[in-house]
Amino acid sequence: MHWAESLENLRSMGQRSWLALLGIVVGSASVVALLDIGRSASEDTMRTFKGMGTETLVANFPGFSGRKMLLPQTVDTPALMHSVPHLMHITSVSQYGTRIGRQGVRYDASVIGTTAALAMIIDLHPASGRFLSPMDGHALVVVLGAEVAKSLTVSGRAAHPGDLLTMGDYQYQVIGVLAPKPHNPLIPVSVDSSVFIPAPGMRRLSSTARIGNVVARASPQADLQSVADSLEARLSAQLGGRDVAVQIPRQLIESLKHQAQTFAWLLAGLGGISLIVAGVGVMNVMLMSVRERRREIGVRMALGARPRDIRALFLLEASHLSVVGALSGALLGSVVAWGFSRCSGWPLSLSFDALLLGVGSSLLIGLFFGSYPAVVAARLSPATALRDD
Repeated sequence: MHWAESLENLRSMGQRSWLALLGIVVGSASVVALLDIGRSASEDTMRTFKGMGTETLVANFPGFSGRKMLLPQTVDTPALMHSVPHLMHITSVSQYGTRIGRQGVRYDASVIGTTAALAMIIDLHPASGRFLSPMDGHALVVVLGAEVAKSLTVSGRAAHPGDLLTMGDYQYQVIGVLAPKPHNPLIPVSVDSSVFIPAPGMRRLSSTARIGNVVARASPQADLQSVADSLEARLSAQLGGRDVAVQIPRQLIESLKHQAQTFAWLLAGLGGISLIVAGVGVMNVMLMSVRERRREIGVRMALGARPRDIRALFLLEASHLSVVGALSGALLGSVVAWGFSRCSGWPLSLSFDALLLGVGSSLLIGLFFGSYPAVVAARLSPATALRDD
């Protein structure tokens, strides 16, 4: 009983062997590709998030839900800088939705009232012009997000520094346009679809404008949890003991990792379903092979082959299908993951664990579903098998 004989038997089955092999290839490729694509998506999300600053802190005010009028218009950020250790920058953020006009073109945007510190906290970079400065004060100036500038295109030219825009009853001069920036789930500002004005000027647009968040950046060597606890206490004291919740990146990163792990197992499960279907295909092919080779099995037994020898022969054929299919599928899955990462712009992440799981599960599925036909063949009676036409 040799490997060459087993391969010759598979070759003699023609298209049925190729179809069974194709099922294993597709199943193995599905597991490897789905796990690698899921890992690439997770790494892209984590890379984007970490690139936005892992020292960022965001203070929310859950106790004020539904009672925004009770929030102050600003907080004493210099006092917070002085009293909270390891803070590098801090600013308040207030938001107000309004319609912006430029020579007849309209755009509904979120107006952000803030200070120059926001650019250093969340790494804002102007594509043209500049961001807000401490000298702007009550000036009628505005900085546009990339999407807003593009939406306010007039005569084929997007809004740029020097243009005049209308907000409410006032005309604002554009002093800068920001470079596009991916959304950070921790930061309560969608940069690309927002415009930024000096915080004191928010009252021109809305007399009820109040702060929505306080954002800060700690020094790299700081213990973020300690800084967050101190900021919560100091900010709560400024607000008369009201509830304050400070979020730090570590909490969101752990949540993202947990979601990514769950997503990876879901994708592995989908690939596993295709493997089970492939295993059923292997079993069907092997059962047909047993039925067609009953006389051969009878002759082998008459010449002294034991049931375990017959069982081993068919298991060897199933293992050939599984090994070739698993390895080919793993290679195909890696190529698919590479192609997907090139098209999507995600970082390529070929995981050894995905290869091991794809190849290992394919081998196990092939052998498991190939074992039943092998047992059926081994239990045939030599006399019955030899009488078969």
